[in-house]
Amino acid sequence: MAGNKQKQTKQVQTSSSASKESSALLSESAVPGVVEAIVGRTGARGEVTQVKCRILGGYDRGKVMRRNVKGPVRKKDVLMLRETQIEARRMKSKVAKGVFS
Repeated sequence: MAGNKQKQTKQVQTSSSASKESSALLSESAVPGVVEAIVGRTGARGEVTQVKCRILGGYDRGKVMRRNVKGPVRKKDVLMLRETQIEARRMKSKVAKGVFS
């Protein structure tokens, strides 16, 4: 019986350490952020909009960060962000496509 209890406690410790790592990136609830500027369109077909948004709550309150948004979005919209530590990459300079490229 004592051997079984030791095995059970080891399993609990490993699962709790994994949850700590994932909780560092993901908060338990969504954090609001307001869209301040639209940077441009990105994605293979232009289906994603890159925006700058200001975080309104949580650990990173007041931080302005770049995010990718799928779907319709405009200035002063409120986004509910699941995580606020990871920022989207900057868009590369625009390349002219079509006749002039």
